[in-house]
Amino acid sequence: MTSSARDDSAGQIGPIEGAGPDPAAPGTGPADATASAGAAGAAGAPDRSGAAAPPANTVVVPADEDPVAAAGSEVIGGPPGRRALLGVSWWIPARFLALVVIVVSVLGMVRQLPCYDGAWFQPGSPQYIHACYSDIPHLFSGRGFAAGLHPYVDRIPGTSGDLQFLEYPVLTGLFMQIAAWVTPGGGTTMSQEQWFWAINAGLLMACAVVAVVAVSRTHRRRPWDALLFALAPCLLLNATVNWDLLAVALAAVALAWWAGSRPLWAGVFIGLATAAKLYPVLLLGPILVLCWRAGKWREFRAALGGAVGAWLLVNLPIMLANWQGWSTFYVFSKHRKEDYGSFWLILMQGRGVALENLDLYIAVLMVLCCLAIGWLGVSAPRRPRLVQLAFLVVAAFVLVNKVYSPQYVLWLIPLAVLARPRWRDFLIWQACEVLYTLGIWSHLGFVTGPKQHGIGESWYHFAIVLHLAGTLYLVTMVVRDILFPDRDPVRWDGSDDPSGGVLDHAPDVFVHGTARRLQEEASYAGYAPAGPEQWLDEPPAAEPAGSTARR
Repeated sequence: MTSSARDDSAGQIGPIEGAGPDPAAPGTGPADATASAGAAGAAGAPDRSGAAAPPANTVVVPADEDPVAAAGSEVIGGPPGRRALLGVSWWIPARFLALVVIVVSVLGMVRQLPCYDGAWFQPGSPQYIHACYSDIPHLFSGRGFAAGLHPYVDRIPGTSGDLQFLEYPVLTGLFMQIAAWVTPGGGTTMSQEQWFWAINAGLLMACAVVAVVAVSRTHRRRPWDALLFALAPCLLLNATVNWDLLAVALAAVALAWWAGSRPLWAGVFIGLATAAKLYPVLLLGPILVLCWRAGKWREFRAALGGAVGAWLLVNLPIMLANWQGWSTFYVFSKHRKEDYGSFWLILMQGRGVALENLDLYIAVLMVLCCLAIGWLGVSAPRRPRLVQLAFLVVAAFVLVNKVYSPQYVLWLIPLAVLARPRWRDFLIWQACEVLYTLGIWSHLGFVTGPKQHGIGESWYHFAIVLHLAGTLYLVTMVVRDILFPDRDPVRWDGSDDPSGGVLDHAPDVFVHGTARRLQEEASYAGYAPAGPEQWLDEPPAAEPAGSTARR
């Protein structure tokens, strides 16, 4: 392990002596640590880890503990040495990670050149064949921005039904409107759409920078885990397919605020993220479960109040100005049928199964998933980390939803990085998602153009299965870490919940299942019935005063 001095914003590099349990020492192996953690945590002891908590000013270097990261570091000369001075120069982790994201984003923009130069504006399949499709240029004219219309207020000409107004949440619509205001008005429609895409791409790159910095600040001792986000292949492929990075950045900032024990501000950013995309509201569920287990009701109320207040601040003006325009996103989502990327599509196309009440089935499945995750949160032998439950609930939403667009993977990347910071597992999942992304573009090329340029229905179904399998694999690894905390890469050194804020090292108040059993065992651990040997060794009891006189 390496260690070196650094400035206050980066911490000491690598685990140091005494920072974690010694695997060779008796009573500090994985099994002992797990048992101790379960008993101590259930009993309400402040230190729930079974090992001494590491110094707060140390920083974990992935190449020191992750074989895949160590092997990858050989490209740049190998892992940092004993005398490496990481973090003492201007290049602290956050700045380095921001630079990596900028480079990856620029490479992603360069990859879009075939579409930028014409494929977006040609009929048929060219934009799919080149795997560079984006909603952004098409919606500049298609949603009235080119004509100067105001989203949610002005009806889009030539539309009817559910799409008479912009079908995006309000904060995303504002983001689009700002980009439209900046877009030069002269020239052809094609040049305006190119400008609109380029401006949005720059703004989304800024969102990615905010997200990676927030992720690096969430686990203070593990800022370099955010390199997984920065180098994620799907970030390069899908960053500019749609506007999802806005919500991803706001949700990442919310988790960073929570990690800093600022529940009100965490709630504010959850509310803002929900005003940009629906999925961030799911983060309130894990916060509720873990605050319930730890008895942190004041903190939960602060987060909930901040979320509701911020969401209303963004949405209420549009709700009052034009209810129909504001509700278009929700009405459109409700009426949407099974669509690309979902296992519902396989059922419909492959087996000819017709489900009249698809929304009901999805709602029931989602409720069951949330109940299972909630039970896991209150019954696990050790309280799960917040980001673990956050990843599980968003993954459940992705898996049961009736559509899975390629950019939805961006929702999960920061949560996966924080929940399971292991390069092997992350790259396995990303490989599945990359194949799915290429698969859907190839399939759309097949159905919109010459058949030799894409894959048919059966191969596309296989791509969907790959996406489902990759996500379920990562879900399984996170659940295993929750049930067996000694396998959790974040907790091996004695940490509890570094991103948990007020939950970190908090005693349990409400538990169930296995956690309750461990709590009861810990409560009675100090009591043992007296045996015959103890009775023989005890001195005779003194007679009460006056007993001799009565005799």
